[in-house]
Amino acid sequence: MHSSRTFPAPHRPVSPSPSSAHVSRSSSLVPAESPLLSKSLSADQSTTTSRGRARLLRRYTAQESSALIHVREDDHDGHPDDGFTYQNDDLAQETSGETTIVDELAAEERAKGTRYGNSFGLGRKPGSKGRYLAYYLPFLNWMSQYRWSYLQGDLVAALTMASFYIPMSLSLAVNLSHIPPINGLYGFVFQPFIYALLGSCPQMVVGPEAAGSLLVGSVVRTSVDRGLSGERDDVLNAQVAGLVSGIAGAMFFFAGLTRLGFLDRVLSRPLLRGFISAIGFVLLADQLIPEMGLSERAKLVHISHESSVEKLMFLVRNARYAHGLTCAVGFGSFAIILVLREIKKRLQPRYPSVAYIPDRFVIVVLSAVLTWSLGWDQKGLEILGKVESSTGFPFSFHWPFHPTHMKHLREAMATSFLIALLGFFESSVAAKALGGGDAKSGEGLQGMTLSTNRELVALGIANLVGGCFSSLPAFGGYGRSKVNAATGGRTPMSSIFLSLISIICVLFLLPYFYYLPVSSKFSNINSEDLELICKQKAVLSAMISVVGYSLIEEAPHDIKFFLKIRGWPELFMMFLIFASTIFYSFALGIAFGVGLSLLSVIRHSTQPRIQILGKVPGRENEFENAENCPHGLEFFDGCLIVKIPEPLTFANTGDLKNRLRRLELYGTTDAHPALPRVRESNSNQNIIFDIHGVTALDGSGTQVLTEIVENYVRRGVRVFFCRGPRERSAVHRMFERGGIIQRCGGPRHFVGTVDEALRITELESLTEYYRDNPEDSTC
Repeated sequence: MHSSRTFPAPHRPVSPSPSSAHVSRSSSLVPAESPLLSKSLSADQSTTTSRGRARLLRRYTAQESSALIHVREDDHDGHPDDGFTYQNDDLAQETSGETTIVDELAAEERAKGTRYGNSFGLGRKPGSKGRYLAYYLPFLNWMSQYRWSYLQGDLVAALTMASFYIPMSLSLAVNLSHIPPINGLYGFVFQPFIYALLGSCPQMVVGPEAAGSLLVGSVVRTSVDRGLSGERDDVLNAQVAGLVSGIAGAMFFFAGLTRLGFLDRVLSRPLLRGFISAIGFVLLADQLIPEMGLSERAKLVHISHESSVEKLMFLVRNARYAHGLTCAVGFGSFAIILVLREIKKRLQPRYPSVAYIPDRFVIVVLSAVLTWSLGWDQKGLEILGKVESSTGFPFSFHWPFHPTHMKHLREAMATSFLIALLGFFESSVAAKALGGGDAKSGEGLQGMTLSTNRELVALGIANLVGGCFSSLPAFGGYGRSKVNAATGGRTPMSSIFLSLISIICVLFLLPYFYYLPVSSKFSNINSEDLELICKQKAVLSAMISVVGYSLIEEAPHDIKFFLKIRGWPELFMMFLIFASTIFYSFALGIAFGVGLSLLSVIRHSTQPRIQILGKVPGRENEFENAENCPHGLEFFDGCLIVKIPEPLTFANTGDLKNRLRRLELYGTTDAHPALPRVRESNSNQNIIFDIHGVTALDGSGTQVLTEIVENYVRRGVRVFFCRGPRERSAVHRMFERGGIIQRCGGPRHFVGTVDEALRITELESLTEYYRDNPEDSTC
């Protein structure tokens, strides 16, 4: 501890350093000394005409743009970043003469109608409304960049995806959503096309997903159980599915308009992993029943609404009633798909073209051919039969929010919220993994900025349109999008091709699915040998089981990682969500997950992270958190240095006074309030706030900070602020309006560094001492 120091003459307050200068939105900083700039200027000193000097400016911008530090916040203000503006006037004045030359060039260009900032930047031409229009309607951007060289890859990718996912869509509709199979196919007709026009991720492909389809099926079953629709009322059940899709789409659309895209950062990775793994387990348990031909027996004991664990117990008790041919077809298809998938995975690094082999489409075709040639439909195996629209028209428009459907609204609303939540986060993960249009020149699209809010709007409109045709809800899928990218898809045109192929299937190819095996046609289910017709699907169930298995097989990697880092809270959340879902219901699982995540976010955001600082010995103006390194730092008698490393808002200032009080008493915020005082009262004669991290300050934060300063001044404690915001900034204006600057001693107590604040405290302490003890003064 240092009790005495040399008292230097008072210094003029130091202005904030360039590192602490405020950088506004859509701004860029150019290095003061740029070798490329110096070289360009020296080589072109003879360039005197304005045209030649403008060429120099543009050449520098093109070559040196990678050196710019670009602060983008387009998701906050709703405008694209199409320009740079230099906002740090002090730094601009301190740069070399190069900047002056650039200012002259910029002035000449502005006279011609081109607007530049105070230094080199990318131009923004006034009246360029087309750029904003292309930002909000991305198809205007990528269509202008489309090349014939992209056509082959996009078409091959669309054909590959169609061979995989068109049979899957039939399975999702029949097995999970309990609606006609053609309505599952609608999910690849409308939503991919609309997303291709409005989405901001070029390679992402939207379509029906297993989790969303399963939740749609829960609404349909609830409506049937309540007598609101019949089990064989295909038209009404399809309309219920359209209602769910429409509500989910409306939620997406309004969330995008109100800029709620930041919510993709609220729910944690353990929550998603636990819930997705639980969905995989539920899918496997549900599909085992039709794969074994036990659907009608399950209906008799009303097991369809029970938990997954109870369904497994039902399978164990009734395994002896399983239908042999159905088990052979279902489990055989499941095994063949897994084996082929593993073979492709092993061969793909060496032979990339194996990714183009549509293994699941081959399984569907072979099973249909074998059923037709061997007469399996005459041996108890039911076939899909004629696939057609329940209304008699290929595409039938029906407004999903018709007043007659309001009786289904209570069941559909909560489930639609869960579907929207899952679809949002799955789409966000896929979009962030694939990225926007940032490919190399000539290898893909450029200039398409990924925006979560625009993604919400695009998905919302797509599902609103899909709901009008009773489609299943469709969202971005990471696996499907990876298939698109791996098989040559570079642009949204692959999604448009997929929609066109789906339309062709609806109009012309559905009769060829007639002999697709679905399940056992007859099954002995009781002691009276009653034969009942089973309506579930075998080969399609096997495809769903593969999806469930793939969802579960991703969990061990995350579990191993969290065990390695001892992330016990994350593991507990994963286990809690998984257990509550498989033992009870989806609603309870997602409620636990969302509730715990929100509580964690609220706790984190409302907890002030203030720190007590100590000086690093032998280094000027370098301070560290004293709680991390309490023994290797210097402290100063009578001074408490407090760092506030975050914006101050209503959320985190509620407990700020108590945290500061703990620092005064104990020197740490982790000490228990019941402990005796550790720091003496004279150790807090000067409070120095390092507010470099206070980049935002709202009214509530200003009020609390004003009360804190008033309390210190009333107790005779001197208050200093260092590394604060520059004048005329929003935070500085809040300090002025709240009276903080006047109360703490005026602008003199707002300094540039902690060292300077320490010098002023010593000077003021010495001045006060000699004022109170004039006899000790020596002239």
